[in-house]
Amino acid sequence: MTTRIVITGLGCVSPIGNSVAETWASASAGKSGTGPITHFDAKDHESRVAAEVKNFDANALFGRKEARRMDRYTQFAVTATQEALTHSGLKITDDNRERIGAYIGTGIGGLSTLLTEAEVYRAKGPRRVSPFLVPMMLPDTAGGQIAILFGIRGPNLGMNSACATATNAIGEAAEVMRRGNADVMLAGGAEAAIVPLALAGFDVMGALSHHNDAPEAASRPFDKTRDGFVCGEGGAVLVLETEAHAQARGATIYGEIAGYGITNDAHHISAPPETGYGAVACMRLALKQAGLEPRAVDYLNAHGTSTPLNDKSETAAVKTVFGEHAYDLPMSSTKSMTGHLLGAAGAVEAVICVKALQEHLIPPTINYQTPDPDCDLDYVPNTARAKDLYYIMSNSFGFGGHNACVIFGKYTN
Repeated sequence: MTTRIVITGLGCVSPIGNSVAETWASASAGKSGTGPITHFDAKDHESRVAAEVKNFDANALFGRKEARRMDRYTQFAVTATQEALTHSGLKITDDNRERIGAYIGTGIGGLSTLLTEAEVYRAKGPRRVSPFLVPMMLPDTAGGQIAILFGIRGPNLGMNSACATATNAIGEAAEVMRRGNADVMLAGGAEAAIVPLALAGFDVMGALSHHNDAPEAASRPFDKTRDGFVCGEGGAVLVLETEAHAQARGATIYGEIAGYGITNDAHHISAPPETGYGAVACMRLALKQAGLEPRAVDYLNAHGTSTPLNDKSETAAVKTVFGEHAYDLPMSSTKSMTGHLLGAAGAVEAVICVKALQEHLIPPTINYQTPDPDCDLDYVPNTARAKDLYYIMSNSFGFGGHNACVIFGKYTN
């Protein structure tokens, strides 16, 4: 008998809210988190918009000394974890800490720290480089910090599969528990890549939006006038438990991980195949593990980056998997509001999916004005929609051809 994996806690820091409640309120209201870049002077950049986290005071949260020893992406991960653990009511003790683990992913890691210390090296020489450079920039540091701060000694990995990272972290964390290696896993991702070099790199690839004059509308997934994604930042963490463990401690259960799929396109280092065949295989694997027919999915939270190629490819893949049901299936991209959080995107979207299950409300794709003949499905344009929801599919596709898909289910005994 397959072990059921349930969700008992949520934590989130995003461009549309510094908590789960704030993020969900903004997502359900169709609020954009995009604006002009304030983290640095972007006057020389062709793309000058981003979805930044607002009013995040690391010194107040951690104290000045500890905040200086954590890259911004780690600060987001730790903050989201604290909220998720508080939400779950889970008490970590000597009796259970070795059965609690963390899979926390990041696409880019501590890039801000690396770039800052590179400048120190050039200006002042090797002896002035911070001794915290290496641990602060490593992609596994968020998980390591979480383990230290909360005292957990179970399985711990820093996941990385580009923009599929956090969805893979959630899916793989569920697999860890299904094979009996843990009773509880903290799973999600964090990203803080709104720095000059990263945005310059994305822009010269042709990946970023240039809607500088209307930043709130720059992320416009599936719209014919879309011209690239908006880089976002933040982090989110889910508390996952085996059903038996959650029931034994009397936990409130908010949903379950019903299915998970993972594939690779083996096509191109950054572009998806036109037919989306890798995404097709991934979604089908998730449906198979969940034991569901395609028609059972009530809502699809799309990868929906707002790039011309991705949105067209994902639409084609959804049609292949869902057939005629594709035209009846509400499908929205919350990246229209949060921007694209890269390695953390799937975690923030997971939080939104679980809240959608609870509230029976589908968040919209905002900024959708001009239909695209190549993207002709129901993208829940501009306004949230009430609907009975029992199964939600969430897609994440990353550079390198990485595909990840999780199906969230409404929990019933």
